[in-house]
Amino acid sequence: MTLTAAPGRARQAAGWRPPATSYGLGLAVAGVAAAWGVHRLLPAVPLLTAAVVLGIVAAHLPGARGLVRGVCRAGLSLAGKRLMRLGIVLLGLKLSLNDVLGLGWATVAMVLGVVAATFCGTWWLGRRMGLRGDQPLLIATGYSICGASAIGAVSEVSDSDERDVATSVALVTLCGTLAIAVLPLLQHPLGLGDAAFGRWVGASVHDVGQVVATAQTAGPAALGDAVLVKLVRVALLAPLVAVLATSVRARGRVKRTGGSGGQEIGGQEAGGQGAGSQEAKRRPPLVPLFVLGFLAMTALRSTDVLSTAVLDTAATAQELLLAAALFGLGSAVHLPSLTRTGARVAALGLCAWVVIAGASYGGVLLTT
Repeated sequence: MTLTAAPGRARQAAGWRPPATSYGLGLAVAGVAAAWGVHRLLPAVPLLTAAVVLGIVAAHLPGARGLVRGVCRAGLSLAGKRLMRLGIVLLGLKLSLNDVLGLGWATVAMVLGVVAATFCGTWWLGRRMGLRGDQPLLIATGYSICGASAIGAVSEVSDSDERDVATSVALVTLCGTLAIAVLPLLQHPLGLGDAAFGRWVGASVHDVGQVVATAQTAGPAALGDAVLVKLVRVALLAPLVAVLATSVRARGRVKRTGGSGGQEIGGQEAGGQGAGSQEAKRRPPLVPLFVLGFLAMTALRSTDVLSTAVLDTAATAQELLLAAALFGLGSAVHLPSLTRTGARVAALGLCAWVVIAGASYGGVLLTT
């Protein structure tokens, strides 16, 4: 009896291994804890900003570099994608339809104009500058909507290369961090009152945490208006992702029908029926599930049935999930590769920053 049980236990012990993603997820948790410590010591540094910076540091630190690129890569990539989706869903709980309507239609129209001008102008300029892959699309999304969260959402439907995502996140995070120091210095030279300054910050700064850090320097009135305007921009994430998903599906149909006089050839010329079926499976849904989740959370928030304690808990969970995701994305940044296109990326970031700051300032003046 002992002789038969012992080999079974030995095989069980020898056969069990932790999931391949557990090491990277554990490192992401450690990164979030370190980012939280940085934020506690330096409250002016948002948690999400600290997380992405620490991810970049971990990818280049001699002691951790091997782990990040090796055994931890799968888990860090999982954090950058799946945890990002969960964080975006919970982000919907920060937006209430009543709050948006309280801003007035003039301010909402101003935000729509700023987002459209920034997105289209940045995307066009990035393509003209010859940036690789989806970098123009991702940078345009990050600047115009809500920073790294929007980049993560769009990369899910565009199936962007992880390096393009990481580079775009790094650029948008850097510019948003600089805004925390630069924009308060411009309030009085530009002749903006506290409320107007808050609307300018909400319309021009990328990440929600960076908006809070920037606007709070002008007091509670500025902070309140800044967050509301920013959340209007966040609300535009869902329709943007839906449009891009539709575009990706359309491009997939063109690829499958091209090359034979416009007749659909399925997968027969590229490996038979199976290849066509696999390509169809890779098409993103018209509206991704996490976007539906975002809209559902927004609708739930608008009912006012959730208590303050529940909303506070959800906000904390959302920030921690996004911090883990940004740490994972930051760990994919490879600075030597970034320097090869760094000048063009930096130039696009600077131009996009000027566009959104200028358009937002003009919009605030027109609606004040």
